[in-house]
Amino acid sequence: MRKLIFAMNLSLDGYIAAPGDDLGWSVPSDELFQWWSDRVGATDLALYGRKLWETMSSHWPTADQRPGATPAEVEYARRWRDMPKVVFSSTIGTVDWNTRLVTGDAVAEIARLKAEDGGPMDIIGATLAAAAMRAGLIDEYVLVTAPVLLGGGTPFFTALDTWVNLNLVETRTFPGGVMLTRYETRR
Repeated sequence: MRKLIFAMNLSLDGYIAAPGDDLGWSVPSDELFQWWSDRVGATDLALYGRKLWETMSSHWPTADQRPGATPAEVEYARRWRDMPKVVFSSTIGTVDWNTRLVTGDAVAEIARLKAEDGGPMDIIGATLAAAAMRAGLIDEYVLVTAPVLLGGGTPFFTALDTWVNLNLVETRTFPGGVMLTRYETRR
């Protein structure tokens, strides 16, 4: 059975995007960017919601070909293109870059993928992750918390019907006061 991990940058007040889907507050240090790149390299399958898929696929497929691309950006772009991905959407018709589109029941498909043999899966996107949270499918939460208050936007967590008890398994501090906390779901 695969492990499903929800990992995102978020503000101290719990938002993954500011109003208007602004992500400008979450520019990572070189060390944090390398950490994210290594995560992509270790992820067996990434599950994307439409909005974040559109953001990522508008930049990373060709980021390594842009003038001034750093070696870290070149490495991340290559890893991102190579990583198998599934996009869940009923509003887009095609996907590219080692990606499969699912237009049906996201929770059922995530449960099916989780039951397969294989390495870890990352779930990326607040709406998609919220559905997986409510269904009890997420095994691990990785919060990369920036020392900024946004006051609103897209929340990391969703409203739940029942409590989810967690065990803290890792903490790490990055430059700029960014704090990583990693929790496993207590089952």
